[in-house]
Amino acid sequence: MLPWRVARRHRSNRREVALIGSGHIGAARLASLLGDVRSGRGPAYRELAAAVRVLVDDGRLPSGTRLPAERALAAELSLSRVTVTHAYGELRENGWADARQGSGTWVRLPDGPLRADGAWVPGPVRGGVIDLTHAAPPAPQLMAELVRRAMDRLDAELAGHGYGPDGLLALRERVADRFAARGLPTDPDQIVVTGGALHAIGTALGELAGPGDRVLVEHPTYPAVLDVIDDAGARPVPVALDRDPVQTALPRAARQTAARVAYLMADFQNPTGALLDDDARARLVERLARLDVVAIVDETFVDLDLRDGPPDGPRPVAAHAPRGGDVVTVGGVSKIAWGGLRLGWIRAAREPAARMRRRLARAQISPPVLEQLIGIEVLDALEDLRAERIGPLRAQRGRLVAEIAAEFPDWRVEVPDGGLMLWCDLGTEMSTALCAVAPRHGLSLAPGPRFGPGRSFEDRLRLPFTHPEPVLAEAVRRLRRAVDDVGAGPVSEARAELVV
Repeated sequence: MLPWRVARRHRSNRREVALIGSGHIGAARLASLLGDVRSGRGPAYRELAAAVRVLVDDGRLPSGTRLPAERALAAELSLSRVTVTHAYGELRENGWADARQGSGTWVRLPDGPLRADGAWVPGPVRGGVIDLTHAAPPAPQLMAELVRRAMDRLDAELAGHGYGPDGLLALRERVADRFAARGLPTDPDQIVVTGGALHAIGTALGELAGPGDRVLVEHPTYPAVLDVIDDAGARPVPVALDRDPVQTALPRAARQTAARVAYLMADFQNPTGALLDDDARARLVERLARLDVVAIVDETFVDLDLRDGPPDGPRPVAAHAPRGGDVVTVGGVSKIAWGGLRLGWIRAAREPAARMRRRLARAQISPPVLEQLIGIEVLDALEDLRAERIGPLRAQRGRLVAEIAAEFPDWRVEVPDGGLMLWCDLGTEMSTALCAVAPRHGLSLAPGPRFGPGRSFEDRLRLPFTHPEPVLAEAVRRLRRAVDDVGAGPVSEARAELVV
């Protein structure tokens, strides 16, 4: 009897992996993900093994993927076959790979707490380890009271059957009112309720893009979006924004690539924290509309404005859309409230909103009622939640910036006006090596290349300031030891450059 076999091929400029039974990655593609593994900070085989571990740990190399033949990978990396053989042996010895005669070597996650393999989501963290991989703050104290209030509302819902593919009208009204208060008149029929902002992004992409379509993304960007685009069979087109402003770079890339969808974050972008002003938003959507490009705008961090004074941010990007239907806005409550509350929404023109609502109804019938009731309470108490969140986040941001300035004065840190993280320029390409050694110093880190295709951002590190101040101080001390471990060189006497 022949074993059950499934063959699929994902093609993108982010990765090309042929899945036949367990997956396989070609030598050229793996080499492009690994980059230069000969930094001289240690034996080459250990550096190669560490780089592969990082790829497995952050999901770019899914567990079960068969590694290339040793001779082929050695040729691509300009290493000896003996070096690759030792690296594969190191991976097997430490539980990161298995091998069988005649079947080759394939990577695996080591034994331990279950994790969502290949997904950009927080998972279990070993006791004593400080997680700086994900920007996931704990729930504010007010959340417990909001859940109790939602439970009081539940009695009225239990008399019915509980199915409602449109979502609760009271929730859609509150989301619509929130957009209207920010300068974008919205009808509840334009709101689609989803299971979180990422679910909203996936639903919108499923409606707007298909296999082979190009999707513009900021470079760097939110890692999970690259996965969602890849799962849809679409092709992410990274658009670097370090030289040209977004309102120029994205339209030019759309014209050059014939892309019809663009994903962006205008409010405290992840990971850079950048905030687009009203003028830039207006020029961006006007130019994209002329090219028939629909923008999916992610407002996940819109309520985390850390500037002094009352929040008075720019109007939503969709408020500047010349035809109204050129922008799809997604949002949720995971950052202002709690990540465990999987509730989000899509705001779109009525016709595409209706299509996306039908798409969701076929997949899940209706969103969960209790989560929506909690969402109603969250939106009713939004300003109280902000008051509880913003003060500590400002203090934590300041503490992390100060600790980095003291320990790493050569690093360049742009202090964001909002959001939950710092995007650090390390001044040298060490991000993957740093993430490889971090666990033995009690840290979990996300490598810079996870925020873009290929080997970009090897000189960058994203550090969230979602922990209490003493924990952040300890985290930087551990980070100091990890940097010393990879041999990054002596600490300069110069002060860190802080761009406020």
